[in-house]
Amino acid sequence: MVTLSDNTRGALLMMGSMAAFVMGDTCVKAIGTALPLGEVLLLRGLLATGLVTLLAWRLTALRFDLGRRDWLLVLARALAEIGSTWFYFVALRNMPLANVTALLQMLPLTLTLGSAVVFREPVGWRRWLAIGVGFCGMLLIVRPGTEGFTVYSVSALIAVVFVTIRDLLIRRMSRHVPSLMVVWVASVGVILFAGALSLSETWVPLDGRSGGLLALAAVLVSMGYSLSVMVMRHGEVSFTAPFRYTGLVWALVLGLLVFGDWPHPLTLIGAAIIVATGVFTLVREAQLRRRALRQAKMRLI
Repeated sequence: MVTLSDNTRGALLMMGSMAAFVMGDTCVKAIGTALPLGEVLLLRGLLATGLVTLLAWRLTALRFDLGRRDWLLVLARALAEIGSTWFYFVALRNMPLANVTALLQMLPLTLTLGSAVVFREPVGWRRWLAIGVGFCGMLLIVRPGTEGFTVYSVSALIAVVFVTIRDLLIRRMSRHVPSLMVVWVASVGVILFAGALSLSETWVPLDGRSGGLLALAAVLVSMGYSLSVMVMRHGEVSFTAPFRYTGLVWALVLGLLVFGDWPHPLTLIGAAIIVATGVFTLVREAQLRRRALRQAKMRLI
């Protein structure tokens, strides 16, 4: 029997997590406008939150004894989750799957930028250059000023901003706050938002196709969260994080097979630039963390 290293196991879990998330998005996109967005988010959220609740309960991750500061951060993150979910799914229903997924790959760059601007974390010239080049890649995808640039492109970019805020808030939480607890609170927040939104919509009865796709989407997003939590327990972050970009491969394949979409050549170039600069940023940050750790150990000797 082949024994996998922790890094290999972590990489496989990361790829599985990305595949599950993209497949879940594919299910929601396949429903299209057959159902109002509030109804889709509410039903998907109820199913997914139920599965996340079971997982969190099994892992004893539902903890309500958090400090005031952590509760404020958890609730603020839930608000950011609501914003990112709304704007992301508005874009997803109206843009090619690969385009939306490619824009989300800017996250390592926007997180580095946000950490430098908000938290005053030092960023060297190499990472500043990577951020600049990555944003040029983003412009190739949205192509402002052309007929391919729509309000839905803006919606996708706003979703990236909210995801960045969401993940920056995580970095300020205490280490003892369970990841699944954070996910659970955000899921409940999305349900409350979707429920309020659905009150202003005309509900459409579920048929077998839409109901099946929603159920599958809920299972897949729960699987994605579960695998992403497992990633944290296997391998080094610097090794496993770049495998997050395999989600773009899934988006390209499923976009072509399910929807017949293939990105514009400039979109592919822009996506490649974003992936390359994102991987560089992740690797560079890992190098700096290791260097800081070595220096700290030297000071203790």
